Amino acid sequence: MLIDRCVIEVRSGKGGDGAISFLRDKQTQKGGPDGGNGGRGGSVYFIGKKNLNNLYNFRHSRTFIALDGERGMKTNKYGANAEDIIIPVPVGTIITEEATGRVLADIKEENQKVLAAKGGRGGRGNACFKSSRHRIPRIAENGHPGEKKRLILELKLLADAGLVGFPSVGKSTFLNVVSKANVPTADYPFTTLIPNLGVCNLPDGRSFVLADMPGLIRGAHEGKGLGIQFLRHIERTRILIHLVSMSGERDPYEDYCTINEELKAYDAFLEKRPQIVVASMMDMEGAEEIKKEFDAKLGFESIALSSLTHKGVNELLKKAIELIENTPEFQIKGVNEETKMKVYNAREIEEASDYEIVRGANGWLIKGQKVERDAGLINTSTDEGIMRLIRYLDNIGIEEKLEEAGVQDGDKVQINDFIFDYFK
Repeated sequence: MLIDRCVIEVRSGKGGDGAISFLRDKQTQKGGPDGGNGGRGGSVYFIGKKNLNNLYNFRHSRTFIALDGERGMKTNKYGANAEDIIIPVPVGTIITEEATGRVLADIKEENQKVLAAKGGRGGRGNACFKSSRHRIPRIAENGHPGEKKRLILELKLLADAGLVGFPSVGKSTFLNVVSKANVPTADYPFTTLIPNLGVCNLPDGRSFVLADMPGLIRGAHEGKGLGIQFLRHIERTRILIHLVSMSGERDPYEDYCTINEELKAYDAFLEKRPQIVVASMMDMEGAEEIKKEFDAKLGFESIALSSLTHKGVNELLKKAIELIENTPEFQIKGVNEETKMKVYNAREIEEASDYEIVRGANGWLIKGQKVERDAGLINTSTDEGIMRLIRYLDNIGIEEKLEEAGVQDGDKVQINDFIFDYFK
């Protein structure tokens, strides 16, 4: 079973909290702060592997959760860092964030490693807050939160050339002749149910990868037939080899125009790729006359091909390799120079001033991604930690915001898990 698209969830680990501790032993009764920092949370990475050819392993494993870092300890001992999670994916996988549609990475090489969710940094212990003016700090920092993302994994096969055309025009047979793909063939439509790859070796030592797509029909871009499910796999190809049957069962020129319309309607610039038009099944009776009429409508001469007698095979391969070598790589749909190999940084969020006060069930809530994150880093288990949080809220102008929202004296205000009573 070919699975070439799936949605998974990744969660990186939270950093460990910093410790609040003071040195106490029989030699030192009134020692200074010695609370250590927390460990880093585990990150989630993807790595490209050529020995994988589909996303079948993600059929049941859809959530990947990294561990949190350990808490800091006394005597300046740091908490242990959590192990990272490394997820192998097939080379050719594109990773997209589901919520925004932003492309995180296009994995095109073996062992290419991409960071998908960064683990949170460990919080600082109270030893880090010691200074000449503040010699007994009773504050520490909570670990930074991890990231949670839903990602779309989409496999787009790596091939230099793609075979396109109606069902039963000889695409799979041609692939078997020029490679060792050994694709099943039969004399009925939609024999090919999944894309197939084969390596074509030329006598001069050059080679290229050829992809055989399931047959297209009119309306394929709207979901008819099988083609729409697999058109993504020819997005990486440099050229297209368009096979048109000369068997006489259908009008070849109409078939040629129909396929090109479907390629254009897919909206991935497939119609802009160089295309070699091939008149296939030239061993059929009357094929020569049909080809002459077809070429006249085209305005140029197509390549005559018979996979049965091997007529035109070498000519087609030679033309294909020369065209591939002179055609630059095309950008993938949704991937451009700005997003190519760029890893999304979930910490690129709004300023601290971008928050709002909303009425909750038991009072008022301070809502805002950055302000909630920054406040969550402050350890409020001590009086000094509470005062630090209050100073932070004062610095971002919380009092004016509360008054504008209509908060009255005695009302409860909450940010994260911390609740306080409001008084002017």
